[in-house]
Amino acid sequence: MDATVEKALQTVLANWEKMKKSHEDDAGDEAEQFEASFYAWMEKLRSWFNQLDQKPATLDEALRLPEVEEITDLLPVELMLNFETELELIVEGQTRIEDERYD
Repeated sequence: MDATVEKALQTVLANWEKMKKSHEDDAGDEAEQFEASFYAWMEKLRSWFNQLDQKPATLDEALRLPEVEEITDLLPVELMLNFETELELIVEGQTRIEDERYD
């Protein structure tokens, strides 16, 4: 896995765990921190994807890339739908508008 993608993923996973364990007073801040790290990670993934010599044409093809399989092995099941949605946008060459992100 690309080092910058992996580092960003580790940040997402750490923020996910912190958010899951957060107390009510900190929940909002930790949710925002997780969300920001998730989309920063998606930008790193997009950069990596755009550098591929042979880009997958579909989400299914992208999910079969060894690097993406490494990611899905590490990702909590609760994040898979969001990840697959963002990966599909990357494959399609689309960029999510800030207001359309998950709240």
